[in-house]
Amino acid sequence: EVQLVESGGGLVQTGGSLRLSCATSGFSFDDYAIGWFRQAPGKKREVLSCISNLDGHTNFAASVKGRSTISSDNAKSAVYLQLNNLKPEDTAVYYCAAEWEPSGPLGCLFYEYDHWGQGTQVTVSS
Repeated sequence: EVQLVESGGGLVQTGGSLRLSCATSGFSFDDYAIGWFRQAPGKKREVLSCISNLDGHTNFAASVKGRSTISSDNAKSAVYLQLNNLKPEDTAVYYCAAEWEPSGPLGCLFYEYDHWGQGTQVTVSS
């Protein structure tokens, strides 16, 4: 059974940082891309970043580019998203997702992810 479990969310002040973790199991980690998404109340789900475990390539959406990093620990089958300089508009539920690769020519930001975690809440206070 494919499982993804997010952790590391919480309440943080504006300008602070968080490191979100995505622990995975039940699939061949090296053959999958892992993406990070978020969804704020009343808004559409937004892709933030992704990493290919095939070649290590990473991608970032404009909303987090320059203030976030993504990394993968293949030994632990886990992916981490470091978010810095957090703003109130970053408040959302953050999800990780997995998709077998390759899953399209445009890169992992554009994959249709099939496997999802339950999410972790990030709240940024002003």
